[in-house]
Amino acid sequence: MDHRSARALSRLPSALSGENRPHRLTLVNKHQSLGPEVAAVNEGGELEAAWNALKPHWVIKASSQPLPPTPVYGALRMFLSPLLRPFLRWRIHGAERIPSDGATILAANHLSHVDPIAVIAAARRTTHYLAKDGHFSNPMTRFVMRATGQIETHREAGGSDALASAASILTNEKALGIFPEGTRSKRKEAPFLLPGKTGVARLAAAYPHAVVVPIALVGTRDVMQPQHHKWPRLYRRFDVNAGEGVTWLQWLGSPSGGNIGLEALQALAQQDEHEVRAELAKLYRSFTDQLMASMAALGAP
Repeated sequence: MDHRSARALSRLPSALSGENRPHRLTLVNKHQSLGPEVAAVNEGGELEAAWNALKPHWVIKASSQPLPPTPVYGALRMFLSPLLRPFLRWRIHGAERIPSDGATILAANHLSHVDPIAVIAAARRTTHYLAKDGHFSNPMTRFVMRATGQIETHREAGGSDALASAASILTNEKALGIFPEGTRSKRKEAPFLLPGKTGVARLAAAYPHAVVVPIALVGTRDVMQPQHHKWPRLYRRFDVNAGEGVTWLQWLGSPSGGNIGLEALQALAQQDEHEVRAELAKLYRSFTDQLMASMAALGAP
């Protein structure tokens, strides 16, 4: 990761103009975004070693199930994308900020059924989502879900099963798409953005070199509003705004992020399990709040 990877997660490309022109954000509390003051840390140094000493408290065991093959994914992108592009009124900003390889977490707001497709299109790489088993009951949707590498999860199995499936994606150095809100926003009026759940932070912490990229989806609700539109209205415009990514280790050691120094981590490792987990819960909450603020700063309604 170079120094640019530690900048604001909420800055848009300078090519934008007018009301979309990027602005710098200053991090002073958990309600602000991961801003440009997030400093790069030496990921190969002592801070990483101190964090790894806490591994028993944050490790997530990856699922033993192999990732689904995606033999037709490339074909769909190669042939379907050019056919649809003339009919879609979408704009993707910051696609170059999404890593082309390596473990990556693409975190976006969730307003519509078309949101995963919008993120996958912006990523320009195979992106795996966790999808509830109901999406695999219909033959047509089952084909689409499997063809694009989506992973079936069973609600009765609980959150630990979903985290294990997500961990297997990152273990394999793939891209994980996630909606930190945990569900599609059902609010009738703006602001639609819901508070984030800390699962995304737990995954980032368990894979501290994975790049977390905030993404704001703007206008997808107008394309296909839940319980209102049966089919997507492809003529409606929407935007996909990707911010700059950051790893957990970069965030952890930054005064604008976790603000945890080497000595504090080493001291935490000496505490009992209850105190360690309580402190980690605070870090997860802070990271998630800043991530959601980044999405809002990128334009998430």
